[in-house]
Amino acid sequence: MKTAIKGFWIIIIPLISSFWGCQDDSLKLKEIPDGVYTGTFLRDAVWLDNEPVANITITFSSNKWSGTSDIIKYPALCNGSYSMQEDKVVFQNNCAWTAEFDWSLILSGEYEIKSISDSYIEFHRDYRSSTSDTYVDIYKLNRQSE
Repeated sequence: MKTAIKGFWIIIIPLISSFWGCQDDSLKLKEIPDGVYTGTFLRDAVWLDNEPVANITITFSSNKWSGTSDIIKYPALCNGSYSMQEDKVVFQNNCAWTAEFDWSLILSGEYEIKSISDSYIEFHRDYRSSTSDTYVDIYKLNRQSE
């Protein structure tokens, strides 16, 4: 009986350990690979039918970033720094902004990383809650070849 129990644990422990180790290692990067990324920004709002899609460029280099959009202040990009925290990226925005637009469009604060690799990153911020159907900001970026 003891042999059967011992054999059971020899099989079960590695099996359980493999489940804990199944997280996507690509989301554990310490920084976004340096380079120029181009892509899109979309604020997906439940009450709008035709949300605009902005073409954006963000350059990442040594935990610093700078960016531009083809739509003024949609999103509000400029420059700053960022840090990675497991499946999140936290942006600091170093620019001064005027008050005539929605400041939630400023690339600043915590965003959930949906996908990250050497050539692609997708992250978003979800403003929805159990009491409010609002919007989700979605960034999809491809690294340009050098």
